[in-house]
Amino acid sequence: MRSATAVPRLRSPRLGRGWYLAAVLSAVLAVGMCLLGWRQADQADRIEAHPVRVEGTVTQLPAGSATYSAVSYRADGQVHTAADLWLPENVKVGDQICLEHAAGDPGAVRVCGKRYPQPAGVGLARTSVPIALLLFAACVARIWRHHRARSVRTGSSRVRTTVAFATEAIGDGMPAITHGKRSRRRRKGGRRALR
Repeated sequence: MRSATAVPRLRSPRLGRGWYLAAVLSAVLAVGMCLLGWRQADQADRIEAHPVRVEGTVTQLPAGSATYSAVSYRADGQVHTAADLWLPENVKVGDQICLEHAAGDPGAVRVCGKRYPQPAGVGLARTSVPIALLLFAACVARIWRHHRARSVRTGSSRVRTTVAFATEAIGDGMPAITHGKRSRRRRKGGRRALR
């Protein structure tokens, strides 16, 4: 009767979902900040190509983290409003300020003497994109190392299982190798020697 041999199964430690979530969020942050920087650079190039100077009026100042500054100006006979532009520190509501907008797009506007419409956004993109890319690379490296270690553990457990089954087969007279049939040894003289 064959004795059941218990083969120890190695459990690989699970990788937390936080690593996957951090990888996705860092990738989204990097892409979003890249798009923000690209939009600012595109607007700056369009304004630089054909700038049109206008006078704007400050209508709102930032009063907290959820509010932005607002400047109204007239371009092509219509009143436009630009939000979150760079403004001097001593500016007040109702003050006049010099603005430049693109000739083909009145919505692309910046303060005179500034390169980008929102320099703070460009600075944020320059800082956050490298950090987000480094975080994404660290998360991907950790996930890859976990999957590689898991595949190595799975391969070693398969080798141990095969060795255990082979050892059991040899101990039971090798029925697994001979398909349950015992090998017949020929004795000297054959069947006539038994008579």
